[in-house]
Amino acid sequence: MSSIVKSLKLLADPTRLRLLLLLGEEELSVAEIQEILGMGQSRISSHLAQLKAARLVLDRRAGKNIYYGRSGHHDGPFKEIIAASAGDLPEAAHDQAALKLIRKKRQDRAREYFNKLAGKFGRSYCPGRSWKGFAHMLLAMIGPITVADLGAGEGTLSQLMARRAKAVIAVDNSEKMVEFGASLAREHGFQNLEYRLGDIEEPPIAEATVDLALLSQALHHAGSPARAIAAAHRILKPGGRIAILDLLAHQFENARDMYADLWLGFTEVQLDNMLREAGFREIDISVVDREPESPYFQTVFATGVK
Repeated sequence: MSSIVKSLKLLADPTRLRLLLLLGEEELSVAEIQEILGMGQSRISSHLAQLKAARLVLDRRAGKNIYYGRSGHHDGPFKEIIAASAGDLPEAAHDQAALKLIRKKRQDRAREYFNKLAGKFGRSYCPGRSWKGFAHMLLAMIGPITVADLGAGEGTLSQLMARRAKAVIAVDNSEKMVEFGASLAREHGFQNLEYRLGDIEEPPIAEATVDLALLSQALHHAGSPARAIAAAHRILKPGGRIAILDLLAHQFENARDMYADLWLGFTEVQLDNMLREAGFREIDISVVDREPESPYFQTVFATGVK
């Protein structure tokens, strides 16, 4: 009886309930649980230790990783209590969306192949093969659409897109960048490229007027990344698309001083959550590049549809 009472006391904690709901559906490592719950390792490990001591959770070693899953001990009424609690936990829906993303990461063999390919690209010389050439080729496929390049800097990407797009609006909060970019646009005769001074959290663009909102290595400079993504949603037409290219979460603190970064990148779960909260659907997130040298920055690409 004492073990049952102890287990019931454990179920009174919302974090442990979230853990049991997740582990009832999927075995997860501590790192994966961290990504889903957004909590520190020590806090999660403490909860798991208590659940394991009560025989509500089991662990399994696979190579260097330890996976945790819900046990069948005290099943029956406990299972019903845990399942019923999902409706009372405001975080449960977020946890399920994050769990779906974790499953996708495990299963995405195409991503693994691409990462290997990207690591080999350029190691051997091939005439005419370059990332710059690929960029021009892909950008040439842009149709007659209106593009918002948010956090455009001097607007190199904006100028490439302006060669095919109907109109490109480049937004940046630096007067010098906007001035320099606008002069380059005039110099190259881009009449469909306009530079505007403004913040990516409140871009000076009318609602529902653009087809593509692009945030290329700009989101980690935003005071509130969630507000920037919500702003992109506002200016997009129904059916319009957001594209985010940014750094995957890292621990290189010097980036704050060296590059004026406000955020040390974002996890895929964080991006997925911000996109969903802004109202985007058909969300797709992938790690598309890993640098071979320290601090080994990784690049994440995320898209969504309004």
